[in-house]
Amino acid sequence: MTKGSRGPAPAASLEVTRYQAVRRLTRAAAESETQLIAEVAALVQGWAVLVDLTGGVICSTPHTAGPEGVRAAAHPQVYTHLTIRKMAGAVLVVAPGETVRTSRAELIARATVDLLRMRARSRLAEEAVHAEQRLHTAVLRLLMNGQPHLAKDVMGGPPVTHATVFRLAGQAVHDAYQAYWREAQPSVTLGEPRILVCVEGSELVIAALHGISDGRNSARQLVTRLADRYQLAGGASDPLPLDIAATAWAEAGTARHGARAGHLASATFLGSRGLLGVVPAHRLASWGGAILDPLDRAQRRTLEAYLRSGSAQAAASVLDVSEGTLRTRLRRIGTLLGAELDDSTVHAQLLLAVRAPAAPNQIQSSARLDPGVPLPTDLLSPESARRWASTLLTPLDRPLRIALRCWLQHRGRTAPAASELGLSRSTLADWLNRCAGALSLDLSSATVRAELHLAAETIATPDDAPALLPRRGGRTFRG
Repeated sequence: MTKGSRGPAPAASLEVTRYQAVRRLTRAAAESETQLIAEVAALVQGWAVLVDLTGGVICSTPHTAGPEGVRAAAHPQVYTHLTIRKMAGAVLVVAPGETVRTSRAELIARATVDLLRMRARSRLAEEAVHAEQRLHTAVLRLLMNGQPHLAKDVMGGPPVTHATVFRLAGQAVHDAYQAYWREAQPSVTLGEPRILVCVEGSELVIAALHGISDGRNSARQLVTRLADRYQLAGGASDPLPLDIAATAWAEAGTARHGARAGHLASATFLGSRGLLGVVPAHRLASWGGAILDPLDRAQRRTLEAYLRSGSAQAAASVLDVSEGTLRTRLRRIGTLLGAELDDSTVHAQLLLAVRAPAAPNQIQSSARLDPGVPLPTDLLSPESARRWASTLLTPLDRPLRIALRCWLQHRGRTAPAASELGLSRSTLADWLNRCAGALSLDLSSATVRAELHLAAETIATPDDAPALLPRRGGRTFRG
């Protein structure tokens, strides 16, 4: 080709024009279908109509073109001068201006149909996500309202028996929620662990549904990453039976109040200091299985709700029975266990038993509750038990340890403990706050109180009696 030839120029110009047209269509499609059809009409210098399969006009530019677009969609063989493209659920009709080539109108129509299909797929995917989100919220509320059987009917799939609840709060809750749905694409119908995710009020709630010993770690790792990435303060419950998921909800809420931004706090707050991390798992499982062996499933459920909630009134609410009915059931359970459930040491030992890993099928241990031995030798040797208890309570001086022990013996009731100690309730409350700060623990947790009670009783001496509390003047602590 000689210098100055203008042969290739028209083709290059045509490519640029096509690119610009597609780019304009893409930008319009990002806005709305109406904007897209308006852009089509502008590019073809004519009119464009999008018609649904019932003959209704979805959108048209100009509006007066609607009736003709409907007729053309119904009888395309008559309107051969128009560009008509069918797709799932709609028909696109394009009437190019006199100066627009047919090939250009065809290009614009094909690009528009592709963009409309992409919008439809995106809309369907978004609707599916919203439906899944609503399903997650509904299943979680069924669990919280004591309807585990309905929740499992909705979920289907492999059976699950336990739930671990995480509750997170912070300024970026909604960002974390949307990011989680984009990245994880959770579903209530997938295999274990199944994870429910929803926003309740100002909290991001995640519930991992699993077997008694399955699926907890992966969910916890996921939630820990979310808390760190979005600087959320989170609380995690112990794994609890689905029947008492409301207690798991309360545990996670209590733990969240003690968490720092970017961190996840356990309901026990003890971490590696807790007995579940100190006692070998096989020993704890065998001992716990032997302790609870006389009870059937319903009785274990009643006992666990009572122990974790901390009172008969709260447990009755969780189980949706009257307080009188619950107390009758507890008396029967106490008879089967051969123990007084109101005894603070028995209460703490039982809570440890229900938190133990799943027991083996064949229970060989003959362990029984013994209030005189806070930590049975089936779990830890006396030396190991004292070492654990001493390490846990080291931050407390003797007066605080005496006060805490007395309060725990009264199962967290301040008035009778203050009376026995000879302190005002406000003074005892102040001391308990100092204990909580020194130990970095939340004393409102029933699990924390139970383990602290076992520790305090393990290292208690005759000098740790309330009557021997050091004083100055009548009721004032002598430092």
